[in-house]
Amino acid sequence: MLELGTKFLLSYLVGSLMGSMLMGRLRGGVDIREMGSGNPGGTNALRTQGPLFALGVMVIDIGKGAVGAGLIPGLELPFAPTDPAISREWLTMCCAAAAVVGHVWPLYHAFRGGKGAATVVGTLCVLAPVLIVPLLLVFLVVLMSTGYVGLSTMSGAVAMPLAILVTDGLDNQPLLAYAAFMALFLVYCHRSNIQRMRAGNENRIEKVMLFRRSRAPSNDGST
Repeated sequence: MLELGTKFLLSYLVGSLMGSMLMGRLRGGVDIREMGSGNPGGTNALRTQGPLFALGVMVIDIGKGAVGAGLIPGLELPFAPTDPAISREWLTMCCAAAAVVGHVWPLYHAFRGGKGAATVVGTLCVLAPVLIVPLLLVFLVVLMSTGYVGLSTMSGAVAMPLAILVTDGLDNQPLLAYAAFMALFLVYCHRSNIQRMRAGNENRIEKVMLFRRSRAPSNDGST
């Protein structure tokens, strides 16, 4: 259990490195948690700071997920030797989940983090890159249909365990358990988006929508 606990903690600490905060320091102390929606994720970074800043945020947040899932589980730690009783697969899933949890509740930033989507994608780059395809496809279809980033993210997350069930059934239980947990976790993290959608005041990106309502013609007499 020492190995599991130590590597879980290391993955959590890596996950706590927020891309938006690191990029903000490079830009002279910008804190996007005080701007726009207040969320330190890629969407708010794009809206408030522009594409280059948002790209840096995404690279860091995806990268730390890949580190948590791909590097930390295999580390040889002298103070936490390999425990033969622990499944390597389950250890990897736990470390991947810890990186996502660190992003949502980062130790270094008063536990005020993002919603975890980019870090989940980073873990999938290591655990099962093929799952990124259905996730992105569902994300894009919902986004172009509704314009809601939060709804698109939740839909893509739910597509992960469903895709595993369709392709592998119950054969890959560690990955299926991880994907199901992450789907529920991401929905939970987007509960404020759900509340805003129900209230009818959720931000919508109309530029990407395939079917947009036409604006009513102006009656101000202009030509």
